[in-house]
Amino acid sequence: MTAAHWLFGDQLGPAFIAADSDGPDRSAPLVMIESRAVFRRRRFHRAKAHLILSAMRHRAAELGDRVTYVSAETYREGLRRAVDTAPLTVCHPTSRAALGLVRSLDNVTVLPPRGFLVSHEDFAAWAQGHRGEGLRLESFYRHVRRDHDLLMDGGEPAGRRWNLDHDNREPPPRGARSLGAPAPYRPREDDIDAEVRNDLDRWERDGDVSFVGRDGPRMFPASRREALAALRRFVSHRLAGFGAHEDAMLADDDTMSHSLLSSSLNLGLLDPAECVERAETAWRAGEAPLNSVEGFVRQIAGWREYVWQLYWHFDEDYRTSNTLRHTAPLPGWWNDLEADAVTARCLATVLRQVRDTGWTHHIPRLMVLGSHALQRGWDPAAVTDWFHRCFVDGYDWVMLPNVVGMSQYADGGRMTTKPYTSGGAYIDRMSDLCGPCRYRPDRRVGEDACPFTAGYWNFLHRHRGTLAHTPRVARVLGGLDRLKDLPELLEQERDRGNGPP
Repeated sequence: MTAAHWLFGDQLGPAFIAADSDGPDRSAPLVMIESRAVFRRRRFHRAKAHLILSAMRHRAAELGDRVTYVSAETYREGLRRAVDTAPLTVCHPTSRAALGLVRSLDNVTVLPPRGFLVSHEDFAAWAQGHRGEGLRLESFYRHVRRDHDLLMDGGEPAGRRWNLDHDNREPPPRGARSLGAPAPYRPREDDIDAEVRNDLDRWERDGDVSFVGRDGPRMFPASRREALAALRRFVSHRLAGFGAHEDAMLADDDTMSHSLLSSSLNLGLLDPAECVERAETAWRAGEAPLNSVEGFVRQIAGWREYVWQLYWHFDEDYRTSNTLRHTAPLPGWWNDLEADAVTARCLATVLRQVRDTGWTHHIPRLMVLGSHALQRGWDPAAVTDWFHRCFVDGYDWVMLPNVVGMSQYADGGRMTTKPYTSGGAYIDRMSDLCGPCRYRPDRRVGEDACPFTAGYWNFLHRHRGTLAHTPRVARVLGGLDRLKDLPELLEQERDRGNGPP
């Protein structure tokens, strides 16, 4: 008897049913389970819930009679109804909780992970060879480039440079409200989307689940066909302009030249190899500059792979890392995405983008949302959960290293060499967000004091003893002694508390 193969909701591309040496049988029947308990456990963004269910149901429609699709309260209940105690295979899940579940089932065989470039075994060997120098991204990225022959000319990196990040930190063009990039791919909703939306409406009315954010027309692909169209659109029309301004922000141009492919990659609709290979082909054909292509390749073959591997490499205790001992709860206005309650234009703009779409690009996530949470001393576990719930591309493996390690510096530098936070001057330089704001980025104290500028110095003061041993921060700490208004600043920040800035 051929074992059935179970597809999780983030294993929706062809790679997860490919019948190769580590895959399911070519004739294996397939099982998909839609678990209501997943949406009860967390208050997800409504657009995220819609995207996941739409993608699962689109995949089931494509697979037709080969798949048994079960809507159940839990995965265990769904499996009982689908296969009872018959044998199952499943590709290695993407979360520790899901892996624990499948390993607890007597009838399930776990196959190797798919959807990534680097195996756990390869990473472990690389990490073993770098124990003395730390598990830094740049070294790992070069390893992946060499091993997969990505942007390589023989044994040398294309253009004789591994990292073109220096070329990709340009502020937005002065006075421009938009980069003027061609619009990203947008899918058209269909009957499946309408069915999902009706179900979510009914669940909310019945009090079964509660969501946050808005669910407008679906912005992101929910099928392999749509994801490929989005990839083609990006490579052909947007990749060329991606690099130089990838770290910039514009109030009226939230997508700029970004790919918007992260949700498709994380649902398994796209494979990372096909994304980076198409980008490299565009460069070799003279259709996109090297700095844009290298920046895109680094995000996928570098950072995405690095985060995936660290999630499994660090033990489960990493989840509770809290070196800075931040314990403040997330305030209600933040949890409810109440952007209109916020005065600071940068934070209001980004929170509004999250509320309306469940997405914003990496710099607003890190240098606006994450930076504010870090400066306010919010519990890093709660911040991680918020990012997981509120972003369409957020999964446990994505957000745990990204938030605990990079954004909140809760691991004390195991992943990064400094806390990623700044005063308002950085936001002012890299965006058009500060001009009309009532707060001034160069003011630390007073009614017009920028919450990020004041928050930055307050953060450094609060953690001076801990950060004094961090080389990339130690020099900045000396600036605290030159702040004549530091007592007033500290009192001001105590009074400001956890309310919307």
